[in-house]
Amino acid sequence: MDPILKTAQSWLTDFFDADVQAEVQKLIDTDTEELKDRFYKNMEFGTGGMRGMMGVGTNRINKYTLGKSTQGLSNYLKESYPDEAIQVVIAYDCRHNSDTLARTVAEVFSANGIKVHLFSELRTTPELSFAVRHLKCHAGIVLTASHNPPEYNGYKVYWTDGGQIVPPQDGAIIAEINALSFEDIKFDANEDLIELIDKEVDEAFITASVANGNFNASGKDDFKIVFTSLHGTSITAIPEVLKRAGYSNVTIIEEQAKPDGAFPTVVSPNPEEPEALSMAIAKAEEIGADMVVGTDPDSDRLGIAVRNLDGKMEIVNGNQAMVLMTKFLLEKQKEKGFKGNEFIATTIVSTPMMEAMAKEYGVEFKTALTGFKWIGKMIKDFPQSTFIGGGEESFGYMVGDFVRDKDAVTSTLLACEIATQAKANGSSFYKELINCYVDYGFYKEHLVSLTKKGISGAEEIKQMLIDFKEKPVATVAGSKVKWIEDYNTSIAKNVITGEERTMDIPKSNVLIYETEDGTRVAARPSGTEPKVKFYISTNTTLDTAENFKKVNAALDAKIATILSELQLS
Repeated sequence: MDPILKTAQSWLTDFFDADVQAEVQKLIDTDTEELKDRFYKNMEFGTGGMRGMMGVGTNRINKYTLGKSTQGLSNYLKESYPDEAIQVVIAYDCRHNSDTLARTVAEVFSANGIKVHLFSELRTTPELSFAVRHLKCHAGIVLTASHNPPEYNGYKVYWTDGGQIVPPQDGAIIAEINALSFEDIKFDANEDLIELIDKEVDEAFITASVANGNFNASGKDDFKIVFTSLHGTSITAIPEVLKRAGYSNVTIIEEQAKPDGAFPTVVSPNPEEPEALSMAIAKAEEIGADMVVGTDPDSDRLGIAVRNLDGKMEIVNGNQAMVLMTKFLLEKQKEKGFKGNEFIATTIVSTPMMEAMAKEYGVEFKTALTGFKWIGKMIKDFPQSTFIGGGEESFGYMVGDFVRDKDAVTSTLLACEIATQAKANGSSFYKELINCYVDYGFYKEHLVSLTKKGISGAEEIKQMLIDFKEKPVATVAGSKVKWIEDYNTSIAKNVITGEERTMDIPKSNVLIYETEDGTRVAARPSGTEPKVKFYISTNTTLDTAENFKKVNAALDAKIATILSELQLS
């Protein structure tokens, strides 16, 4: 028998709900291709959790695939803490079915004798991370698919430190899950072990966000902000955080303020996509606002737009926002005095400008694989060190360590503080960014993201990365490739001298070219979407701020050349 059909037929037993059985039978009878896509593999519990399309099947997010993951996690928690009364906290976002799936997850935990703190309504991912430690829980779960399309949902797992699971926990949990069958799931809830939470944790989180992100900037009454939650969870936190920090001129885009998993006013609820902020930017132009901030559905990423040198609203990318936020935090720490144990952090595909800045301030610079769980792991692994701040190019930033994941709530406040103080000083957010280019080098980045869906798409992505490795280019925009960093092997090779060095970082499917002039091109598959991503970083010097436009145009031209050479344009 065809193995896919056999797997599908296993869902026709009485263990599965009647409506699920009926849908599977209909797929068997009428839609071979859809059946194949839903059952050709198991929805993978990756190193941070699960994310995928919702629906019936082993390759979909549903009560059974999430139930199985929760059962495996329950088993692992009980093995890890055999003599403790285990507690978990669960949050969920605005997506379709997030509330019911969160309830299912809570019921499975409770059926395993685990105490559950379940948020009564949708809440942000950073609040979930905060709540793990605030409530002294052993683990946390958030039901979210971040900025993915409406048909997606997901399940992210956090450990006792408030950060996402990392080695060795992730591998051990995956093994526990893979050893189970669906029939091993305990669905019979113990309602006595499920407690609804909301205001007390909200208050603690908002208070901590203001404490970490407010620097008493001057001129708040004269600073106009336009904010959009893009139908997501940040509406539960950011307006109140800004209000408590003293911002009274905040215009909320009401058409996007109501949580809605269909995301009806945007093509994609991703602040990395310029279209997502278009409604807010139009409002900012209309009312003469100074800044636009928009967040993704679970409020861990933020997009920022500010007025450029010509007075027009311009979106600041994740690298630019990260650089300016880190510079501001370092300057504030410098005023208090460095103790010598501070560090900042970013990822291997983010701007090298972060390292240049760390050298200038004399603080340690740490770099990690893509994903904030690795930055969270740094904080856990180096308890004697003080984390100032850090981020990644994909519009995520973390202020201090009271939250152990990217946090658009506190970062929004920090961005407003920087811009407000700059305006009060006769400068601007944009001008302060240009000053960073003068001080540390003008680094400019560009991202190309190619979507390849389905089984054939996965194979295409795999082949593109093989070609990128096995058919390396010799030059990029006229500069010789000097280093090829292969994170699958942890080897960086100087292709000019033959020198090799080992990279002390976990293995990952990432390959980076670095040329003699410091240009970098990285390639990696997305860990959460059917995409392959190419990251380009160029740099030069900027002698004075007055030459910004000229040098910026030259870097744009260089990036265009690289895109053409690599056939990515």
